[in-house]
Amino acid sequence: MRLDVAPALVQYVLMRLTETQRAEILRIAAELFGPDATVTLFGSRVDDAARGGDIDLMITTGLDSATARRKKIRFLVRLKQRIGDRRIDVVLRTPDSRERTIHRIALTEGVTIQ
Repeated sequence: MRLDVAPALVQYVLMRLTETQRAEILRIAAELFGPDATVTLFGSRVDDAARGGDIDLMITTGLDSATARRKKIRFLVRLKQRIGDRRIDVVLRTPDSRERTIHRIALTEGVTIQ
């Protein structure tokens, strides 16, 4: 499939998030995981032909894994307060975490939210 879209716009074409959801995800991630954290959307939400589905996110942060796990809980609580009670799965990628298959899937098939 070929997309005739400027590369900067591809991320918006290939993800099923509202602007509010996107903005809240980024705002809360930056508050909790720091301004250098990146958030990758992957799974069914990057498939415009799919319907429904949970929101699968990978947060890459410079925090250690124990701190990141504590902040993940706060992230989920705050995000659900802001965008509603949706199914949201969060995978953490930290400098001291072991690289897992789910990380590779998110990096190769996902879209970085900006």
